[in-house]
Amino acid sequence: MGMVFTLYGAAGSGSTPVEATLRLIGLDYHMVEAPTWEGEAERDKVARVNPMRQVPALVTPGGEVITESAAILIWLADSHPQARLSPALDDPRRAQFLRWMSFIPAAVYSMFWVRDEPSRLGGDNPQAQAEIQRRTVERIADCWRMMDAQITPDRFLLGEEMTVLDLYVAVASRWTPQRRRFYAEAPSMAEVVRRVDALPALQAFWAERFPFDEGWEG
Repeated sequence: MGMVFTLYGAAGSGSTPVEATLRLIGLDYHMVEAPTWEGEAERDKVARVNPMRQVPALVTPGGEVITESAAILIWLADSHPQARLSPALDDPRRAQFLRWMSFIPAAVYSMFWVRDEPSRLGGDNPQAQAEIQRRTVERIADCWRMMDAQITPDRFLLGEEMTVLDLYVAVASRWTPQRRRFYAEAPSMAEVVRRVDALPALQAFWAERFPFDEGWEG
């Protein structure tokens, strides 16, 4: 009982790669469902552990709170090296692992704070909100294109072995502007995310937490 993690998140959200990582490592966890986009009551659930009222938030068995999806993923992978989900500190791939694990939340994920509620920057002006949404879509596509131009995948993004970076990209690439646009902008990474989609160890997880329903690619 004392070795159970608590994860605040929601199906299909930024908690999805964290939950997938917990399952791949084999860690016991309790899920607190908190789709924060559905209103104040859901955000208030998360406020207990994260004043930003955002998911994901992970509470360790020792009671420590970790927020920010990239930080959680890196910490989990590094804390459980037997799972081989992150390059070791002395691994030549480590610098690029940290680079791209930081790039996704800074360049891609951050756009959704604006896109999902354009009134945050555009006020009540419908035209301004529509333009913000259009521009954020193009910015996200640009970011995937820039990443693709600077990475040379093998079976996975950093080589033969999968890391949490692959999980992170596989999930984030399903959000706006969705996979069809991602495939077009990031052809080098396209086969990698398809490979992550098809991992036998995650088929039951995807079906439960982020199903490939008809038309899911966009």
